[in-house]
Amino acid sequence: MSTGFGGNPGENRSGKDANITINLDAVAELTKKYKKIKKYMKSPIYDLKQMAGTEKVVSELLKELDEDTAIFDEDS
Repeated sequence: MSTGFGGNPGENRSGKDANITINLDAVAELTKKYKKIKKYMKSPIYDLKQMAGTEKVVSELLKELDEDTAIFDEDS
């Protein structure tokens, strides 16, 4: 049996000792933005802008993701 998240499998854990609060409104808003971006990425307009080099929405998000992952890579 694996230890999972660093726990000892011999310990009698019920799995109910975690207290997590999730803001469902924020999750719904994030899901809505994600779906809108995915729909845009499937459109011909996105393909045209990408070929022309004028696409900004997704490229800025990807650039931000690269910067964030670079920060995490430096910490390791």
